[in-house]
Amino acid sequence: MKEFFKVISIEDALGYRTRFARMQTEVVPLSESLGRILAQEVRSDIDLPDFPRSIMDGFAVRGGSTFGASEGNPVYLMIKGSVAMGEESNLSVGTGEAVRISTGGMLPSGADSVVMVEHTDAIDDTTIEVYRSVAPGQNMVTVGEDIKKGEAILPAGNSIRPQEAGLLAALGCQQVTVFRRPVVGIISTGDEVVPIDQVPGPGQIRDVNTYTLMNQVAQLGAVAVPFGIVGDDYEALLETCIRSQDQCDLVLVSGGSSVGARDFTIDIISAMQDSSLLFHGISISPGKPTLLASVQNKQFWGLPGHVVSAMVVFSRIVKPFIEYISGYAESGQNEIRLPAKLSRNLASAQGRFDFVRVRLIQKDGVTWAEPILGKSGLISTMVKADGLIEIGMNTEGIDEGAEVEVILL
Repeated sequence: MKEFFKVISIEDALGYRTRFARMQTEVVPLSESLGRILAQEVRSDIDLPDFPRSIMDGFAVRGGSTFGASEGNPVYLMIKGSVAMGEESNLSVGTGEAVRISTGGMLPSGADSVVMVEHTDAIDDTTIEVYRSVAPGQNMVTVGEDIKKGEAILPAGNSIRPQEAGLLAALGCQQVTVFRRPVVGIISTGDEVVPIDQVPGPGQIRDVNTYTLMNQVAQLGAVAVPFGIVGDDYEALLETCIRSQDQCDLVLVSGGSSVGARDFTIDIISAMQDSSLLFHGISISPGKPTLLASVQNKQFWGLPGHVVSAMVVFSRIVKPFIEYISGYAESGQNEIRLPAKLSRNLASAQGRFDFVRVRLIQKDGVTWAEPILGKSGLISTMVKADGLIEIGMNTEGIDEGAEVEVILL
């Protein structure tokens, strides 16, 4: 299988996402669900709360009994008793009556509001004066005010955050059905690449890509599995690729995607069972020589060897693919964009999308995006960057002071 280097658009590249199946589902304890992606819609089988509840310490009353109350003209109410926390009261509240209640307590029958204790004074053991009126429904929550029985509360495809876990706990969900986490194999290639515990010799570099890619994978909630460094050896790389493809849901190979190494990489793909090259080359800078193949219906990525190129390609291209198979309802749920003004002119070549590293600077109440210029092998430029700005395919550049969107890293 020999293919010509043919650049496609980002949109066309992303169109291949649906070629790959979503992950299977599994059931996990709620206590282990943080960051997992819901595989099923969740509907409430109860009203929440399922009883009228006070949100203040004070007195449960009929709101009408307090109308017109003020500091100069207080209303006097008779105390009928109190509601114990966590219990249903057998008391009822009529006109001119009040029942002492704590935050979270169940309102007795007849009560439709709560007077804050700060707005009352005790006259004696059985009488209070109220000097601020309350409307029906004030300082309390009604049955189903938070969640109604039968309501769809959490859609499939959303990530479980602490607040979603809290809601599931309130509904009594001890377990939750989620998509399985994708396992991502990571391989670094090149005779010049050495382990990070080794001092590089002349012409050598430490393996940076394994660690940047592993952390980018982990940020998505997927599981990264490193397969080490493989030199420019066909048999060794083929064996490692086959092994990683068998053990993982997708594989990232950094290095070997450039035009000069194209045939070597394509030969590896050709030798793998049930494989096809989907594209080689994307109209993006940095990262143009990126390739994607389908191997046994799994993603097999060839990423650039330069660290910045590999990280940018992962962020803009690979990430949406992982999000899709992870079960996200929409790609980009993990993405935050901030508006800013560009601090200097930026030139760009037409016919490609340029992603420029920028740092964010606050000056006189305005957020500025300051470009960080540097070659794609300089990891320090990514360390200094807060995000990326995108220059469109048919744009020659962006002028200083123009409004831009910064994609936070």
